[in-house]
Amino acid sequence: MGANTVEVTDNNFDTEVLKSSVPVLVDFWAEWCGPCKAIAPTIEAVAEDYQGRAKIAKLNVDQNIATSSRYNIKGIPTLLLFKNGMVKEQIVGSTSKESIAKIIDKHL
Repeated sequence: MGANTVEVTDNNFDTEVLKSSVPVLVDFWAEWCGPCKAIAPTIEAVAEDYQGRAKIAKLNVDQNIATSSRYNIKGIPTLLLFKNGMVKEQIVGSTSKESIAKIIDKHL
């Protein structure tokens, strides 16, 4: 986890993500996933850029199977943007900082 990202789990997902007063980008990832590791610095940079305006969270799919299943996560990395408890945007696979910023900006 980076300094500006929040770790979410099956236990705290509803509180940290669904009940958040700001949009939340959740990075569904796994330790063994090469593309997940490759996008991690980008996720951290986005977290730094949006500090105080949006929450950037990471959820390990291997350790949090209930939440991964609930949102039908089939491929990782998957980024889901939540606002007011609802999924508003989805990106599957590696992507650019600009693409991530574009989906967050839409919901600020």
